[in-house]
Amino acid sequence: MKARTKKFLKKYWPHALGLLSLILLAMTIWVLSLDHQIRQQFEGRRWTLPAKVYAQPLELYAGQAISIDELQRALERLGYLRSAEVTRTGNFQRKGNRIDLVSRPFRFADENRDQKTISISFTGNQIEKMWDSGAKDVPVFRLDPLLIGSIYPTQGEDRIIVTPQETPALLPAALKTIEDRRFDTHIGIDPIGILRAIWVDLRSGSFDQGASTLTQQLVRSYFLTNRQTLSRKLTEAVMAILLEVHFDKKDLMNAYINEINLGQEGGRAIQGFGLASQFYFGKPLAELQLHEIALLVTEVRSPTYYNPRKQPERALARRNLILDLLAEFNVVTAKEAALAKSKPLGLVNATATHSTYYPAFLDFVRRTLRRDYQESDLTESGLVVFSTLDPLVQAKAESALVGELDRLDKNSKRKEVDLEGAVVVTAPTNGEVLAIVGGRNVSYSGFNRALDAKRSIGSLAKPIVYLTAVETGHYHAATIIDDAPVTLKLANGKDWAPQNYDKKINGRVPLVRALAQSLNLATVNLSQDVGLNQIATQFKALGLSDKPQAVPAMALGAVTVAPLEVAQVYNSIANGGFHTPLRAVRAVVDNQGNTLKAFPLEVTQVAEPVAMYQLQRMMVEVMRRGTGAAARTQLGDLVVGGKSGTSSDYRDSWFAGFSGSHSIVVWLGYDDNQPTRFSGSSGALPIWSKIMAGINTNSWDQPLPDGLHEAQIDFTTGLAVNSKCDKDGMTVVVPNGTDLPWRDGCKGNDTTLGGHTADWLRGIIGR
Repeated sequence: MKARTKKFLKKYWPHALGLLSLILLAMTIWVLSLDHQIRQQFEGRRWTLPAKVYAQPLELYAGQAISIDELQRALERLGYLRSAEVTRTGNFQRKGNRIDLVSRPFRFADENRDQKTISISFTGNQIEKMWDSGAKDVPVFRLDPLLIGSIYPTQGEDRIIVTPQETPALLPAALKTIEDRRFDTHIGIDPIGILRAIWVDLRSGSFDQGASTLTQQLVRSYFLTNRQTLSRKLTEAVMAILLEVHFDKKDLMNAYINEINLGQEGGRAIQGFGLASQFYFGKPLAELQLHEIALLVTEVRSPTYYNPRKQPERALARRNLILDLLAEFNVVTAKEAALAKSKPLGLVNATATHSTYYPAFLDFVRRTLRRDYQESDLTESGLVVFSTLDPLVQAKAESALVGELDRLDKNSKRKEVDLEGAVVVTAPTNGEVLAIVGGRNVSYSGFNRALDAKRSIGSLAKPIVYLTAVETGHYHAATIIDDAPVTLKLANGKDWAPQNYDKKINGRVPLVRALAQSLNLATVNLSQDVGLNQIATQFKALGLSDKPQAVPAMALGAVTVAPLEVAQVYNSIANGGFHTPLRAVRAVVDNQGNTLKAFPLEVTQVAEPVAMYQLQRMMVEVMRRGTGAAARTQLGDLVVGGKSGTSSDYRDSWFAGFSGSHSIVVWLGYDDNQPTRFSGSSGALPIWSKIMAGINTNSWDQPLPDGLHEAQIDFTTGLAVNSKCDKDGMTVVVPNGTDLPWRDGCKGNDTTLGGHTADWLRGIIGR
């Protein structure tokens, strides 16, 4: 027997030794390849870092028109916690007409600011005074801006990276207690736990048991999948050991805190505790309290099963169990645990979470940045984008649009389809886009109607016709034109005979009345005299990306563009004939704080300022006597200019216009292009009015340019009048030297030259 065994070993031992050597070589190569993968991917920049997009910060100063209630809402939107004492970062206190707060540190594009204690007193609805903790006056103070979203990769991972200094000490202690009590001593795996799990798996015939350390969980999240196979578990164990060889425990814990998945919002995966803190509680991780940290640790086990918004009772029970364990293992005292257990989950309302996420605006930011950056820079490099979005204006725009759409839908015969809409708000002087609403579902990141809904603009085209006419020098506000039937031969040989909205014919009317009352016949006749090609060229100059087709119907709005392009055109009108490209980005900063690109202001004159001033004055009359007059109940004494727009068969309802500091465009319609039954005045105007009345804006009040003077005319006929013969006369501006025909019985009174010009001339000649 011994001889036979000896002979067998002598014959097969070399083969067995060779096979064993091959196996060891293969395992060595495999381990070395895993080691290379770990070091290559985990060293240096360890995460795909989406670009973070911030709104413009709220800038506070003495004399600013903002109420104490508005400031409190702004602080709450930022996640500041109201408390009895202001001792912690991100807290504020309100006493009478005063707010005290401790601001968060923040790295702006132009400064790195530490936390600061600020006191702000109010008189009425404005700031009276601001001072710091040393009683020193503070003339201007910027709150940290609102994080409004991320530009993350197509797989939808989003995260906010936190450093160990930004992480509450309680969090790693809680993770070790609940998930891995031997974390500080093991080599990446827990042998006892693994043996126990293997024994259970072998007995059950499956691979469902886990004994994962935090390091193994990190490996699984960062490198592997969740497939429950023996080969995957072996790979996970080896990679965990290799991680422990190359990196220290603090580094691995910080990586785990930034990597682990803690929830899902639509197509966005909530990666890491930094983003989860904002997602669930609306504030930075460093500001979390014990009961909030315990709830986030609850999500580690299963974000779906313990989803606190969908399964609050289940999440609460596990949170309280975790608090008991933290007390049992002396991480916190029993008293602290009991107090934390008495508190509710403390989640930010889901709608409040959505209210700080603006997909339509982010879409415009993304398109803007893609002109200058690679997609990988936007989704992987940790860029910080400072945008132009104004959260207060955005909130007003969303509220007005959704509220009015709900009201209009109640009166609609189309119960199976919801009316849709879009809003764009801009600042005329610099072209900054302050708000974009892409549809009634403001948190939906799909079809963006503000940017992509190409619709006929209707009578929004008319101001461009009238501007072109005034620029010829042959027309002004009091010029008499014919609102008379017209039939035109089209290129296809057919006749086109437009009609007025009310089917009436008004005869000879002044230019200002034709625009104010949106008279189709007068506008078409005017366009034929001015020239369609000149009007199309004016459209392009004011901001359309493509010159519209110069056909007769163009004068009445046969121009199909998205609301954002309309906003560009009307921004140029509001800015006095100066074109500033609409922009959503102020600056881009890399993850080291270096400014990569500033977006300079570009200004191009595209219309004669004197002609544009005359158009603006006529558009103010649209709001006083024309299709925008219904807005007066909302706007009071605020001076604004605007124009309604209604496309054929009421398919589109528009209103666009400006104040002294804002320009707003509103569109309503059905996605299937069916009639809405709403004109621009009955559909879009109420939304436009609510937004304009709800934001902090100024009256339009431009000085009268040289070369023009004011005159009074009769609105109906355009004939010159004065206060003696017509107390309801309209004041318009006309070029100096204009001789206006008088209405019977008006000429010869003490203001025979019309308006302020008579007084000025008498002063010159000494009469």
